Amino acid sequence: MDLQQPKVMGILNLTPDSFSDGGKFVEHSAALAHVEQMLTDGADIIDVGGASSRPGARLLTPKEELGRIQEVVASILQAFPSAIVSIDTFWSEVAAHMLDIGVHMINDISAGEMDPEILKVVARYQVPYVAMHMKGTPQTMQQEAQYDHVVEEVWQYLVQKINQAREAGINDVVIDPGFGFGKKGTHNYQLLSNLDHFQLLDVPMLVGLSRKSMLYKLFGQQPSEVLDLNGILHFKALEHGAHILRVHDVAAAVRVCQLYSHIATHGTL
Repeated sequence: MDLQQPKVMGILNLTPDSFSDGGKFVEHSAALAHVEQMLTDGADIIDVGGASSRPGARLLTPKEELGRIQEVVASILQAFPSAIVSIDTFWSEVAAHMLDIGVHMINDISAGEMDPEILKVVARYQVPYVAMHMKGTPQTMQQEAQYDHVVEEVWQYLVQKINQAREAGINDVVIDPGFGFGKKGTHNYQLLSNLDHFQLLDVPMLVGLSRKSMLYKLFGQQPSEVLDLNGILHFKALEHGAHILRVHDVAAAVRVCQLYSHIATHGTL
């Protein structure tokens, strides 16, 4: 994947209980219409998830997760053959089934912790693999959100995960510092302000800041009431080395990327 220019990853949640848009796209036709709109708006990647990762969410079995996503993903691949499709899963069984039918990327919020076999699956298909930092599981992560030095601890974790992925035979590793996953507001802003540090790992970086509580809780509002401020976080992430923005609001994020690229190209004397 060419990451000379920042990329936008549009989110398709096929879940009834995701924190921001749970239930909106569980119907097949609604999901396909949303994918079409995101691609029209300029999404470079579509990230499909069948399980909520909000704090306290119920852990699905691989069979349950596949039941939510397999028909829709097959339809996406057929209807939009040029689209790059990513699957948000930590189950090796789900990843293998999805890669068998032609998806292009695996986004694992557990970085192999929940199901280590996923590394072997991704290596077999030689697709990009996103390894995210999460302390604990979605069921426990907010109780485990304690750090002495959050940037250093996340850095050390991602170094370990890059090494594990490469030892398994994965060539294209993408890191994600995991905003909101086992982190309190202060931790998230410390990570955002020090994203430059992670450029030293010399791999692409994905960030998921879209509609996160670190923003809307700061103002005592709902996610839909601070959409204008998401762009500020996204621009700052790009300034500090992010390559891929994982977002709900594709059109706005594409404009942020265009502005960032224009400044980067024309803003120096």
